Amino acid sequence: MKERKIPHENARQRIASNLKRLRKERGWSQEYMAERAEFHRTYVSQLERCVTNISIDGLEKLAIALGVDILELLHN
Repeated sequence: MKERKIPHENARQRIASNLKRLRKERGWSQEYMAERAEFHRTYVSQLERCVTNISIDGLEKLAIALGVDILELLHN
């Protein structure tokens, strides 16, 4: 049986860091990111700080707003 590699970041941390990186690469504020994804600005802030969880549907909205595949938000 193959041993499974455990990432040193959990999924929430990966999403937070990828969201922040992708948003900043585009020069977007949290407020602008929130508008594009139809979220409240404070929700985007909470996601980037790992304060709250996000649904699969929410991940899809972020990916569409950023113009990336949903896997880019989960990439290690």
